Amino acid sequence: MTWWLYTIPFISAFIHWLTIWMALKLLFHPRQPRNILGFTLHGVFPKRQKQIAENLGRIVGQELLSFGDIEKTITHPDNIGKILPLAEEHIDHFLRHKLKQSMPVVGMFIGDKTITQLKSVFMDELETLFPVIMKNYVGHIKNDLDLEKIVTDKIANFSSEKLEIMLNQILTKEFRFVEIIGAALGFFIGLLQIFLTLLIK
Repeated sequence: MTWWLYTIPFISAFIHWLTIWMALKLLFHPRQPRNILGFTLHGVFPKRQKQIAENLGRIVGQELLSFGDIEKTITHPDNIGKILPLAEEHIDHFLRHKLKQSMPVVGMFIGDKTITQLKSVFMDELETLFPVIMKNYVGHIKNDLDLEKIVTDKIANFSSEKLEIMLNQILTKEFRFVEIIGAALGFFIGLLQIFLTLLIK
């Protein structure tokens, strides 16, 4: 058996790795259309950036982040409970200081017991009122804020270079894994070629 037969798995692994590496590069390059031998080459992402932006905008706006989800989150009792202590502190300060400054006569008849009672009544009312306020607030935001359009415009206006950097930051490990798998597959095919060659001989 000639020595070059042993090189087949390594050559095959390299060719498969190079093919996948080039395919991944062609996702982003060339950033501008280039005419080569009558064929126009343009990176997949730069070429379809507008369409990708629209699709991602639709997914984010309709599936991943909806105003319904926002409303449920901010009106959840646990989140309302985080606001109430601050409201209680403000009401306490108002009843003890600001009210007496604004209405000294009324302030003369309000002691600690009355302040505690008033504060308790106000807090009970706020606990009921806050979810309604938040729900109405989200309703107004929904009319003024188009999440789908915001995401679409943001991605569509990214430079090709910035888009490549962002995707590489997210998918670097995945890209490397695909390259390694391609090389391993190429090596295995090379071994299979050696086996078939020996079998035929």
